[in-house]
Amino acid sequence: MGTVEKEQQQCIIRSHIITYGNAADPAVTDLIRDEIETMWNEPSALIRIGNEPLLVRFHITATYQPAIHEVDILQNTDPRNNYFRIEEFVHGEISFVDGIGCNTGYFKLENLYKGSTTAAHEYGHTIGLEHPRKLDLRGKGTPGIMYPRGTLVDPIYQYEPSRPAGSKGGTLHPMYRKVTDTDIRNLNMHRLRFTGNNAILGEFTSIWHPGHSPNIPI
Repeated sequence: MGTVEKEQQQCIIRSHIITYGNAADPAVTDLIRDEIETMWNEPSALIRIGNEPLLVRFHITATYQPAIHEVDILQNTDPRNNYFRIEEFVHGEISFVDGIGCNTGYFKLENLYKGSTTAAHEYGHTIGLEHPRKLDLRGKGTPGIMYPRGTLVDPIYQYEPSRPAGSKGGTLHPMYRKVTDTDIRNLNMHRLRFTGNNAILGEFTSIWHPGHSPNIPI
């Protein structure tokens, strides 16, 4: 989730990442922030809102808030704020967010190594993007950021290039995903309701997540 501002021939998306949980710390919080901002700015995409061509730029900030309470998230009214619990264990063994166009989620620490693209992918969900429907990218080059694990790709983008497509090791390695012009266009920012030069991208889910326990199923 974030705000959108039209300013000096730019379309600026501002989001603030707030982390909490037993595996959260300042270092992983800044890694998340840097990955999201760097990857989503790489296309230097141009869009049109009305008749105005605008350069899309993402301004991402972040803070680690270990003492945050459920009420802080429930009462938040700032559309820039996105809250993510970070833990070593998560049911389902994969990071997730709470919907398409949301402001909350739960990250598995193992998914957040430098270059993983997990934070950038999940951020895409928070600003309104779904997984593509067609998950066979063979012969189509670099996978976009919103393709999920399990996508069929050319061998060079697999976990193990020598493995047959679809077998163990023969699917998309997330580290090869890139944000593309198509991802930016799919945000459909020309459809947002602007008040003056400002709009909101996404919606409040405002869910505080307790830590998952391997001994307590959800």
